[in-house]
Amino acid sequence: MRRVRYESTGGPLFVEEAPVPEPGPGELLVRCAAVGVTLPVVRKVTEAAEPIALGGEIAGEVVAVGEGVTRFRPGERVTGLCFGHGYADFALLHEAMATPVPDGADAVDAVALVRSGLVAYGALEAARPAPGESVLVTAAASGVGHLAVQLARARGAGRVVGAVSDPGKADFVRSLGADDCVAYDDGSWGDPVDCVLDAVGGDLLTPALAALAPHGRLVAYSSGGGTVQAYDLLVGAKSVIGFQMALIARGRPDLYEQWRRELWRLFAEGALKPQVHAEFALEDAAKAHEAIGTRANLGKVVLRP
Repeated sequence: MRRVRYESTGGPLFVEEAPVPEPGPGELLVRCAAVGVTLPVVRKVTEAAEPIALGGEIAGEVVAVGEGVTRFRPGERVTGLCFGHGYADFALLHEAMATPVPDGADAVDAVALVRSGLVAYGALEAARPAPGESVLVTAAASGVGHLAVQLARARGAGRVVGAVSDPGKADFVRSLGADDCVAYDDGSWGDPVDCVLDAVGGDLLTPALAALAPHGRLVAYSSGGGTVQAYDLLVGAKSVIGFQMALIARGRPDLYEQWRRELWRLFAEGALKPQVHAEFALEDAAKAHEAIGTRANLGKVVLRP
């Protein structure tokens, strides 16, 4: 089979031939039909001290199952998070991280929802906006952000604002249901909001926090880090909440499954529509990473083995 790998920090990425893996206890062997590309993986390639297995969101057909697997059989379509080599023709997926792909959804829909949708949903849950409250989403044109905009609207937000790096993305963000769109370097982000879902971090934390109304909540779910001054929280009785999807997946599998079912329901009803920026062949994985790394994407970036 083919898989994408790299040998040193920063790449380059290359395709190599590798044996098809054997599923171990509790694992599914999946023939990949689509693989999602995410910013955390792109950052690890450029920043991690040692090469990592390029994993993440995969969707495809189960071709074999390991000992103890009870929920899935060969021939079924599944999607989920792969923690090993996922940029490949075949990948291993742990049964606990897998979910069936329903009729009416293709593999690309599935990888757009399996992680990005769950992160967006979880971040919104952490913010707990009351009906009618306003929500601002940073990186609003990203794989996670474009779904967060739609989810905020579907859950009854009174006003939804997207924040983007490039003003040229504004029309795309408004097409998702946002009432307004601001650029990061705008002098003002408009009227204060009740909740901010921040996927960027770093220097953007300061204006994101300033965009909050008194008693507002900022949910930080990015891998970009950043520092918040305690005084900036005190003066407006504001809160910063950290959110990590992996903790939910490991510690609250019941909640994880509940959120997955809700995402598929919203998808089936047409309230949640994943948008795909581009599809790339495995051989063009470097181009897919470039689209994410330069924040050029409008929606999801996908590899098609």
